[in-house]
Amino acid sequence: EDSAAAGSLKYGRVESEDRKATIVIEHLIQASDVSHTMQHWYIYKKWNERFFMECYRAFKEGRADSDPSENWYKGEIGFFDYYVVPLARKLQSCGVFGVSSDEYLNYAVANREEWVRDGEAL
Repeated sequence: EDSAAAGSLKYGRVESEDRKATIVIEHLIQASDVSHTMQHWYIYKKWNERFFMECYRAFKEGRADSDPSENWYKGEIGFFDYYVVPLARKLQSCGVFGVSSDEYLNYAVANREEWVRDGEAL
């Protein structure tokens, strides 16, 4: 019975480690999609503008229902508040990037602040 219990504990540990690895991989995939938001302001601004223009062009060509310019400014603030900054915190807590995680979180917070200050004029 002791060996069965030990095997069960070992299996539980492996399963727990696999679950943690899966969560980290999910965070990495999410971060790769929005990595521009966790980099220098100029990088964020460049890719945000390109994405906006892609969405705006789709609207003008009838491939999108809504004009992105109507909600882009407020939408970006919500995006930072409810997705980017929490994701940067998750990356920091899982430690996969080491000290660079602090940098990603700092850039995300700084980009949000800069967007609030200057984004509406862009």
